[in-house]
Amino acid sequence: MAPTCVHISTPGPAQNNGPHQCLSLRRRSSSHQDAPRAHQNPAISITENVLHFKAQGHGAKGDNVYEFHLEFLDLVKPEPVYKLTQRQVNITVQKKVSQWWERLTKQEKRPLFLAPDFDRWLDESDAEMELRAKEEERLNKLRLESQGSPETLTSLKKGYLFMYNLVQFLGFSWIFVNMTVRFFILGKESFYDTFHTMADMMYFCQMLSVVETINAAIGVTKSPVMPCLIQLLGRNFILFIIFGTMEEMQNKAVVFFVFYTWSTVEIFRYPFYMLSCIDMDWKVLTWLRYTVWIPLYPLGCLAEAVSVIQSIPVFNETGRFSFTLPYPVKIKVRFSFFLQIYLIILFLGLYVNFRHLYKQRRRRYGQKKKKIH
Repeated sequence: MAPTCVHISTPGPAQNNGPHQCLSLRRRSSSHQDAPRAHQNPAISITENVLHFKAQGHGAKGDNVYEFHLEFLDLVKPEPVYKLTQRQVNITVQKKVSQWWERLTKQEKRPLFLAPDFDRWLDESDAEMELRAKEEERLNKLRLESQGSPETLTSLKKGYLFMYNLVQFLGFSWIFVNMTVRFFILGKESFYDTFHTMADMMYFCQMLSVVETINAAIGVTKSPVMPCLIQLLGRNFILFIIFGTMEEMQNKAVVFFVFYTWSTVEIFRYPFYMLSCIDMDWKVLTWLRYTVWIPLYPLGCLAEAVSVIQSIPVFNETGRFSFTLPYPVKIKVRFSFFLQIYLIILFLGLYVNFRHLYKQRRRRYGQKKKKIH
């Protein structure tokens, strides 16, 4: 006996690697009474590209054997997969090549018991839209994986900033502790060899501080660029030009006071930034970070100014960095002239940084305006 009805959907894209490369057939029973026995041990096989189905069921005319044979239009794999339910048998047949078929069977005329399953039907335009959507989803996923999610980028930025501040804290702490210990052991004698014992670490920390200005410039941190740049250029000018190029300046006591004020400020600033990276707020450290600069920045600026003033006669005597303007002017320009200009810039820079830090402190600890009743 022919089956009551066989529903079929045959979606499949033109691409050989498309997702729709199977045929789904559903043999539905005509009544609930027919279902239990019709679905017991059905014989389903594929030989020579022909699907064979045979099962026994109890319907309106009593017990009957239901069977059909379908010869497919193109090659299929000879391993059908079927699933039994109370009312139907679902059969899945894999195409050997994933492509569009003009029809299901080799014979042009569709068998009477065969009907399309419009619940699963896809035409070519629908399949292309589905493929395009899946491809866009795949590309977006790959793009997110390559770029990293916002949470991942934030974690990486915090980790990077934490490590930078940790390295700077360790460097300046080493300078501060060593200078303090040497002072208690050697007294004033430690003033005169500070450069020779601390210069290498100070060079490292000050060269690394370039990163801090870059971070502010590219938006990694919210710090304003100008105060960072002023401090970077000012300190490096003192370290590399005034102290680094003149041996006569390296044995002076002013080096001790410059290095000590720099390191004292930083051993409170960098730990504060470290804790900020992990969203921690230690009130004592926060207060020190926003307060200790009040006496130390002017003292540091004063020590730098003393070092510049002391270096002027040395540069005049040695003639280093001095030059003569070309003919017809032929005027000798001493480097001490630029040092005198630098002294003015030094105190202007102090004003800019002091004003910036004062605003930060006022935002943090400023008194709220009281309402006037």
